[in-house]
Amino acid sequence: MGLKDRIAAVEANYGRLRALGRDPSRLEFQNVWSPTEATLEGRPMMLFGTNNYLGLTFDPNVLEAATAATRALGSGTTGSRIANGSYGGHKALEAEIARFYAKQHCIVFSTGYVANIGMITALGGKDDVLLIDADSHASIYDGCKMADAETIRFRHNSPEDLAKKLRRLEGHPGDKIIIVEGIYSMLGDTAPLAEFAAVKREAGDNVYLMVDEAHSLGVLGESGRGQCQAAHVEDDCDFIVGTFSKSVGTIGGYCVSNVEGFDWIRSFCRPYMFTASMTPGTVSTARAAFRRMAERPELRAKLWSNSAALFRGLGDLGFETGPEVSPVVAVKLPAPEVAVALWNRLIDEGVYTNIAIPPATPNALSLLRVSVSAAHSEAQIERALGVFASVGAELGIIEPGTARGERFQVITGGAAAKEAGRTRTAQQGSANAAATR
Repeated sequence: MGLKDRIAAVEANYGRLRALGRDPSRLEFQNVWSPTEATLEGRPMMLFGTNNYLGLTFDPNVLEAATAATRALGSGTTGSRIANGSYGGHKALEAEIARFYAKQHCIVFSTGYVANIGMITALGGKDDVLLIDADSHASIYDGCKMADAETIRFRHNSPEDLAKKLRRLEGHPGDKIIIVEGIYSMLGDTAPLAEFAAVKREAGDNVYLMVDEAHSLGVLGESGRGQCQAAHVEDDCDFIVGTFSKSVGTIGGYCVSNVEGFDWIRSFCRPYMFTASMTPGTVSTARAAFRRMAERPELRAKLWSNSAALFRGLGDLGFETGPEVSPVVAVKLPAPEVAVALWNRLIDEGVYTNIAIPPATPNALSLLRVSVSAAHSEAQIERALGVFASVGAELGIIEPGTARGERFQVITGGAAAKEAGRTRTAQQGSANAAATR
């Protein structure tokens, strides 16, 4: 298929979205006030479509660290990590993340996407096999396409299917690298890592387990290290990859490991070698955010309290949600057109979520991806549920007047946006008063 054909196919697909309302790829936030509030189309908007799980993007300590580093060291490094792009901050960040995970080694990448591509292409050689969960993120699939190794998919979250695939590879001379995620970004479900780790151990030598903790860093585990920690299998997880773009609130990625000789990967990992390194400000942002995660465990508790409230509230209203409580709450819908209609009406009423429709979703699902932050107030969650109740009934997705729905304030006709604006004005007044004391 040539370029013109590919453009025509995309235009036809997105043309349907534009005909029904907004094009999600063209939205622009004019201002962002806080981790949970922004201006969209000139109106106040409550943000329920970010990955800002701990709400650290406006943390004063984090912002000050970024500002100080930028003033001291400049706006960028203008070079890769193997040229002039390794500063003291990069090495300090790697050492701090290694200590955070109690691992020997850490490599920091410029983005989480590059971290996955870099590690997969470095690990997957000509005689090796990559075994990936069918619902893996695009960065994992892209890394597999770029790697020299063979790629085999197994059914989503199925240790049994993984074991079957590994048995068929008995006697294979190369390495087998299993790749899964801690929390999956579309449905918010967690990987059964204890079972996957057991399958890996039973498969014998030359079998490695790589876990992408992008959505579980800062969210799961006793100290926020992710699903590997929560499942008590950190020693079985040979490579833990993550990103700074979710709980850490900035941009970048990393991989930690105890595998002997891991640090030599820097010398043949092309996405690490030939990409400009993280800016000094971004490095300092990440370092400060990791410190704040350790200092403020109550953020994780608030995140889970908020997640449970939204998940159960949507379920009580009659929406079909994902399989478990998670900061990623999937609202499943019967068709792309229904998803588009609900997404547009929510924005009309001041609630921003993410829309996901085929072919970008597992099993051709149409859904809204609603993400929760520790920074959300109880009032914001109640208001969002009120909008879901009224708009869902209006579109015929749920039955009106459910027992649970009646307790939510029904906010329509732009009142949600006005209410968000009033809340913001009050918060600004409180902040100004605090600043003058």
